[in-house]
Amino acid sequence: MNQDSPISGALRKAPESFLSRDGIRKVFAEAKNGRRDFIRNAFAAAATGAAFSGAMAESNPVPTEGGDPNILNLPEHSKALGQGVAPDGSYGKPSKYESDVQRRQSPGLTQTTQASVSFAPLQSLFGIVTPSGLHFERHHQGWWDIDPSKHRLMINGMVKSAKVFTLDEIMRLPAVSRFHFIECGANTAVEWGNVAVPTAQYTHGMISCSEFTGVPLITLLELAGADLKNGKFVLAEGADGSSMTRTIPLSLIKSGEVFVAYGQNGEMLRPEQGYPLRLIVPGVQGVSWVKYLRRIELGDKPYGTKDEAIHYIDLQPDGLERQYTSIQECKSVVTTPSGGQVLLDKGFYNITGLAWSGRGKVKKVDVSVDGGRNWRTARLETPVLSKALTRFNLDWVWDGKPTIVQSRAMDETGFVQPTYKQLRAVRGTRSIYHNNAIQSWLVQENGEVKNVQVA
Repeated sequence: MNQDSPISGALRKAPESFLSRDGIRKVFAEAKNGRRDFIRNAFAAAATGAAFSGAMAESNPVPTEGGDPNILNLPEHSKALGQGVAPDGSYGKPSKYESDVQRRQSPGLTQTTQASVSFAPLQSLFGIVTPSGLHFERHHQGWWDIDPSKHRLMINGMVKSAKVFTLDEIMRLPAVSRFHFIECGANTAVEWGNVAVPTAQYTHGMISCSEFTGVPLITLLELAGADLKNGKFVLAEGADGSSMTRTIPLSLIKSGEVFVAYGQNGEMLRPEQGYPLRLIVPGVQGVSWVKYLRRIELGDKPYGTKDEAIHYIDLQPDGLERQYTSIQECKSVVTTPSGGQVLLDKGFYNITGLAWSGRGKVKKVDVSVDGGRNWRTARLETPVLSKALTRFNLDWVWDGKPTIVQSRAMDETGFVQPTYKQLRAVRGTRSIYHNNAIQSWLVQENGEVKNVQVA
């Protein structure tokens, strides 16, 4: 792949194998003894191969010729004074050697005069939290950096008295902090048309997970004397140029799940994430997480706004359209090995990826390394939280032959992530939104990984 291409900069190669070729077969055969023995044997095989290749031929345990200069020569950073603390007023940045790990734009979705979408580099991230500077973006009329001292949030509609809150007033109220994923309803949209975009960043990168801090929306409604008996829905309205408006069922709000956030990952929201206020609607597609939130109106029926009647609807095989299909169903993706990465040799690899469900916790993730014929249960790494990303891992020894790697998630409701054949049997081929089918990665004999689609 051309290293100067915009795609190559988003990639991180999979780690090198630490198995010698002669030790692969033995380790694979003994893998049944358990994970600890599996790893121990892998290292033992690698050590045996290294010793056999000539280390024992030298009586001096520290070679002076032909060794790794990065070990033999003391580097400059070990001999001199390093830099001081960051200057006053500066914001911490990643290492310059990680500059290729960044959000990437796509021209494939609705555009204004500026790019409207950037994708998070899932294949380069660890754990479940997305750094704020790598969080995906979706704008309908560009982003703004709004003066928080002038921003206001109104609560009106079926209330005793309309209330207007300043940011300071909201931040005085009892707060909650929770980890949740946010996924655009159009995430993985291009795969409906069997378009093989190259990396996990482009297939699944319109999802991120953060710790959000704010005030439950039910608290603000109660302060305005909301009619919680007869009210059924709220209209959430944003202050950007598109006047984004979305209907939210009051049933979600009464549970306390929905909240008005001002904080993200321990700091104030970023401007591109809705500073100073945005709505958090866990498990629901990202368009309902209205940014630059300025108004909440309580009503007794869905509002059918432009963003609900024209956009974010699902065209069915019979010609009808699904409306208000907000929940993001159970889904997963392997991030290593994934498209654009290269396995450098046969041997041991840690298969890793992310799973999530808009209906609660992920209960199980299975991984296949033979195109779905056989499945093994992956480890779910803690924490496993409701409506948040969950990291999974699986030990794997690659034999150097072409194979297809997949993941299949199940949530606590018993819902199992479908294949493309299963999904299209119900949804047809003309949809855009809510594609949660199983993703497939082809590992080729030369180690290169490509996006393929398996029915």
